[in-house]
Amino acid sequence: MALQIETIRATADRIAASHGLEIVDLEFTGGAKHRALRVFVEKNAEGRAKLAAEAAANAEADLPRGVPAELLSGVTHEDCAAFARDFGTVLDVEDLVPGAEYTLEVSSPGLERKLLRPADYERFRGSLAKVQTFTPVHNNRHFTGRLTAFDGIQLTLDLSAVKQKGKAKKALTSETVEIPLANVEKANLVAEI
Repeated sequence: MALQIETIRATADRIAASHGLEIVDLEFTGGAKHRALRVFVEKNAEGRAKLAAEAAANAEADLPRGVPAELLSGVTHEDCAAFARDFGTVLDVEDLVPGAEYTLEVSSPGLERKLLRPADYERFRGSLAKVQTFTPVHNNRHFTGRLTAFDGIQLTLDLSAVKQKGKAKKALTSETVEIPLANVEKANLVAEI
């Protein structure tokens, strides 16, 4: 029986919604006896808005200093444990992960989270990001800068926001770079603390 990753994702989405969470990413790694199903969760939009409102209303909230509330997933250990318990039960009962041995890992996406969907680029506009492209743009495939714009088709990075090194410094011909979303191999936020 082959792994049905889309069925697993749909099940994860359903269970996460019942906990007020959203699935950010889902990965299945390893082989043989060292397989792991990693699920990254965050509070849903309503939960994140509530967290941001609490942070704005209470300057002494339990949030890391200097980190905008929008960058936080709002997920607690208890959220992860409750989701893992319910999701793990469904995985086992419905036998969605073939074979007996695998590890279920549930966590927040972290401050240096991956940017996977167009909505992520829109949501984190203004944040520092590291982007790797499939094909070179201005003779470079690796960029770090502030995500200043995203129009649904291409993103704009302000490279002057970060001191550039290596090839990026030599290839720097302008302060900004425009990268088509279709050319983005991987992208993630860069923590600013």
